[in-house]
Amino acid sequence: MVNGSFTSTMKTFFLSLLLLESFLHASAQCTVQGSEFHLEGDYLLAGLFNIHHDILQGLNENLLFQLMRFSVEEINNSTDLLPNVSLGYEIFDHCSDIHSFPGILKLLSVDGLIQPWAEPPKNLSKVMAVVGTYTSTQALTVAPLFMMDLIPMVSYGAASSVFSRKQNFPSFLRTVHPNKDVIEVIVNIIQHFNWSWVAFLHIDDDYGNDGRELFIKKIDGTEICLGYTKGLDQHTNYSQIFRQIEAQKITTIIVFAPEWTAEALIKSAIQQNVTNKVWIAGDAWSLNKELPKEKGIQNIGTILGVSEPKVTVPGFSDFIHHSKGQTHCENAEQSMFCNQVCNSSSLTPEEILNLDPSYNLPVYAAVHAIAHALHNTLQCDSGRCDRNITAYPYMVLAELKISNFTLLNQSVTFDENGDPNYGSYSIVFWNQSGDAQQIGFHNFYPNLYFFIDNSKIQWKTNEVPTSRCSQECDEGSKKMPDGIHRCCFKCEICPKGTYFNKTEDPYECINCKETEWSAAGSTSCNLRELEFVPFTDIGAILIMVGAWALVVLTVAMSVLFAINYNTPVVRSAGGPMCFLIFFCLCLSNVSVFFYFGKHTASSCVMRLLPFLMFYTVSLACFVVRSFQIVFIFKIAAKFPKLHSVWIKYHGQWLFITLIFVTQALLLLFGNMFAPAKPHNETSWYPDKTFLICGMSNEAYVGPVVLIVSLCFLCFIFSYMGKDLPKNYNEAKAITFCLLLLILTWIIFATVFSLHRSKDIQTLNALAILSSLYSFLLWYFMPKCYIIIFQSHRNTQEYFQGLIQNYTTRK
Repeated sequence: MVNGSFTSTMKTFFLSLLLLESFLHASAQCTVQGSEFHLEGDYLLAGLFNIHHDILQGLNENLLFQLMRFSVEEINNSTDLLPNVSLGYEIFDHCSDIHSFPGILKLLSVDGLIQPWAEPPKNLSKVMAVVGTYTSTQALTVAPLFMMDLIPMVSYGAASSVFSRKQNFPSFLRTVHPNKDVIEVIVNIIQHFNWSWVAFLHIDDDYGNDGRELFIKKIDGTEICLGYTKGLDQHTNYSQIFRQIEAQKITTIIVFAPEWTAEALIKSAIQQNVTNKVWIAGDAWSLNKELPKEKGIQNIGTILGVSEPKVTVPGFSDFIHHSKGQTHCENAEQSMFCNQVCNSSSLTPEEILNLDPSYNLPVYAAVHAIAHALHNTLQCDSGRCDRNITAYPYMVLAELKISNFTLLNQSVTFDENGDPNYGSYSIVFWNQSGDAQQIGFHNFYPNLYFFIDNSKIQWKTNEVPTSRCSQECDEGSKKMPDGIHRCCFKCEICPKGTYFNKTEDPYECINCKETEWSAAGSTSCNLRELEFVPFTDIGAILIMVGAWALVVLTVAMSVLFAINYNTPVVRSAGGPMCFLIFFCLCLSNVSVFFYFGKHTASSCVMRLLPFLMFYTVSLACFVVRSFQIVFIFKIAAKFPKLHSVWIKYHGQWLFITLIFVTQALLLLFGNMFAPAKPHNETSWYPDKTFLICGMSNEAYVGPVVLIVSLCFLCFIFSYMGKDLPKNYNEAKAITFCLLLLILTWIIFATVFSLHRSKDIQTLNALAILSSLYSFLLWYFMPKCYIIIFQSHRNTQEYFQGLIQNYTTRK
């Protein structure tokens, strides 16, 4: 790779040597004084312009060529800038690479001897700096020759990013903004109008390819997608390009190309009947004077552009009229060699002044920047320049890099890459009059600012066109990628519990927080309403009143039973066991109060622990009582020894203790490993959060199974005693209480499975209270009634008579 590049360079170099002689012959056709391309001076500036290679480009560069001549003359007439020093110039018509090298090598030589690799400061010519070239490709061709001896090269048009690399181009500066700045403005225009689906057409050279790469990097991470891109050259099939753009449904077309390429493209678009497009012109052709007058251009759509601000250089018009009034050489047209023909063109002053003014300021600033650098090199601040100082190009380069002067009310400076650290861009619109009307601007310095006045744009479609691969989704719908481009997508409504936020992620539905809710297709979440049963709830108040009433009744019954402790009714009800049942019912009743208010970890535990613990003991007492009734009447006579063992070892209390310890251990281990804790239930309703106590099935399955088992045993024993005497049938009463208990929890389970709300907690507390009242009312209350109102049935004789009658029948 390196050897090939070196060989190519050497071939070009030797070819240049052969062409040098023809260059000297051609330049000798006119007198030095008569040529517009040459001016004697104490120090020389070289100028590289492309005047005769391409008609359209040459016309505009003729303007810039004359502007350089005017700038040098203005400086020579100035008493402030280089007061006692004259500037000269040697300008070359940079019409082709082959024809340009001889002239360029002449600049690098002394007395015709080509010594481009001589050690500075020896053997250098009087050339202090070079102005040019216009295109990036031309600059890449010649710039390396000037870089070797650090001769400053200040370009007025080469915008490729490669020139910002100082390791490759150490003495290259420019007064035109690099491509990255133009691309930034173009992207801002696209984003301003919310266009996301664009085509990028560019000239197929260093300038255009650099612009395309910068554009791709710039739109990375934005909403803009490059739907189509194509490099343009003289062999381009424009009809195929337009067919592909139409097939892609692209409305916005960026044209990053010089005037001659853009002119061919636009004329082809007119011929191909391309309509209703938005064309964004780069700064190289946005101020074109001829295209807006092209017949049919109004049909292709709206043309916007980025341009250097239009700058009027004071005194330039008078210079052109005076200069074109002189004849420099009679035999100029005899020259067939394009580097230094005697007169630049046959254009009239009016034609020159009406050419594209895009690069007026860059050329004017380039000449003045070199002059100010030379001014500082020669220490001219005292009113005179020090002629004893030997100025060399590398010294001028050092001063150029730190330039800081005011020109046409602008402070001219360069950044560390040699790029302009000043200026702005105009945003233009080609109106119906054929003028590039300014509609906005983009300032780079001192502060970044972008503005477009939409009211000044007359859209061909009477409204701002859209340019999208897919139409924007409705609010609340996410994008589903459809193809390789992120701008091509389908729409999907975000489901409930999610929302869509374009700025966060246009391709995802975002889940709402646990405390929030949303309907399908929402763009935000709403705060869930927190639901729980407060202590002030009417249902909660009634249940708590009922709980306190149960305590009062239990205490009253305990007192009544204590007073009548030795009566048959109390003994048949269970005797001392009755007081244990009353005590456990009161303690179980505590659970009811923890179903209301905001739950905590301790309140969730207290919801279950007292009820499961002490209700289990109550059930164990009723199991024992049922067993004893059946045992006395049906088993004792058949198994007297078993009865004596049961009595001797207090079998009923052993059983109750065993059940209590077992349930206590089950609850202890369950609450150690998976205790009930507060839980926000969000699945019941989309817009509400229910504050409930979450329970682990594994933690409470043991205690529940034990309670169910006791109910089952109690029911079996009580059912076995269903045929006992009617007035002495505790078994029937227990059976009825158990049926109420089972019915209560069946109703609760049914409602819980069908209806979920905060009222479930009230119903749960009611079920517990009902379970307690079932035994209190239907087992103990009838006995209290007998004690109080039918005392004749609460005698030993009455009970013995019932037993004797039952025994006689058996």
